[in-house]
Amino acid sequence: MPRAVDGTRRKDRRKKILEQAKGYFGRRSTNHRIAKDAVAKAGQYSYRGRKERKRDFRKLWIARISAAVQAEGLNYSQFMHGLKLANIQLNRKALSNMAIEDKASFEALVNEVKKVLA
Repeated sequence: MPRAVDGTRRKDRRKKILEQAKGYFGRRSTNHRIAKDAVAKAGQYSYRGRKERKRDFRKLWIARISAAVQAEGLNYSQFMHGLKLANIQLNRKALSNMAIEDKASFEALVNEVKKVLA
């Protein structure tokens, strides 16, 4: 009976790691032992980054809405409170897009909020 050698499984496992590490600097892309750690760390960063991206976009949308609303003479918190009182349910992404692309309808929205707050 021939001797079983862990040939293809080991090679495939290492090849998978090195393919994931492609483009990394220095031995991180060519040496399996070092690439394994680099790929694991990259996975941690990407997992964390997917959570951070949601926060970053929300911050961006709030900053855009705030800037657009201040030009109309309100501040962000007053505007959001007014939207709630007027029972207008638009998310921040939509409001941000509206402030940039459709200034006329955003102005109408701000005027609606001003009426409710008055």
